Amino acid sequence: MSGPEDRARRTLTDAPADLLLDRLAGELERSYQVTRVELFQVDYRLAVLLPLREGEPITGPGHPAWRCFDHQEPIVNDGTGWFPVGMRGERRGVLRLSPVPDDPTAVGELAGIATALGHELEAVAASTDIYLTAQRMRRLTLAAEMQWELLPGRSRIRPSFSLAGQLEPAYAVRGDSFDWSDDGHRLWLSVINGLGEGVAASMLTSLATHALRNARRAELGLADQAALADQAIYALHRGEQHLSSLLLELDLASGRLTVVDAGSPRLVLLRDGEVTEQVLEKQFPLGMFEGTDYQEQHFELQRGDRLFVVSDGVIDATGQNVRYGETALDRFLRRTGPMEPLDAVRSLIGDLRAFVSGDLVDDAVVVCLDWLGPQP
Repeated sequence: MSGPEDRARRTLTDAPADLLLDRLAGELERSYQVTRVELFQVDYRLAVLLPLREGEPITGPGHPAWRCFDHQEPIVNDGTGWFPVGMRGERRGVLRLSPVPDDPTAVGELAGIATALGHELEAVAASTDIYLTAQRMRRLTLAAEMQWELLPGRSRIRPSFSLAGQLEPAYAVRGDSFDWSDDGHRLWLSVINGLGEGVAASMLTSLATHALRNARRAELGLADQAALADQAIYALHRGEQHLSSLLLELDLASGRLTVVDAGSPRLVLLRDGEVTEQVLEKQFPLGMFEGTDYQEQHFELQRGDRLFVVSDGVIDATGQNVRYGETALDRFLRRTGPMEPLDAVRSLIGDLRAFVSGDLVDDAVVVCLDWLGPQP
């Protein structure tokens, strides 16, 4: 005989895409006497938790909803519970439930149900716009819509690594982007520092991203992946358009990092509290010349190492005619040591917004990768 958690999970699986929360609310009331159910999703700027149906947006960092989101654990106050909603490290938001039973077993079951909701939200994303639309404080530009559709997610957690990234300005990003994939043995990461304006920039980045994916899925080496993307861009634009990219492949059994620097964003290592820029062999951006022969470099990571990849838009961010610069960046990165990668990325973006007194003007991408060491 199935228990209430199993019934709630089955309810989510059987519910129509647009009625996930309604059907879940009905089941939670029957099984747990929970009468109020609301989903709050984090917006594209990682700055606001937005309600799907009712309630005010949540912005205050000290709010229980944000503590739940930040620490990824249930928070229960005065009968109201906040439960993290996500999937495989990808944080979608939080589920607000009340009244929550004063029973640790029930709280644990409700946390499992919130996680199941995160999986279902991902499963139905291609068939309805309801949940994506509710994540927006305002309309995305067309270029930004295209860029966000390219992303694999904003965070990923595996036993041997943890990974997060963010695009800015979130609602108007043009050409900067990132992509990743892993097969349990290797992690591939590419970060693109885009070129151009508007839709033209997003189309160029889209071409590069799909070319890199095509080469990766054909199981080509990293240098050959860069070469294929280089040829695809050059064949279309004959050198008139090109873009900078950094390609990385991490062996999850050894920590050996392979890198191809195609005119890339900056790669920074945080090790034992010290920040150093990795010295890379600068090679031509993708699509600049015909038939570029790319070379790989190799580094050995140590357990606990953290890598940041940042595009020019981070270092060149300007506030009151002053550049953010490498010194301010290095100083801030040292402070992120205790943070999870997504929190480190969020904090850096928040510092940049404070520095420029608002949203960034130029595109910026920040990616953070923690190497946790080989796992059995």
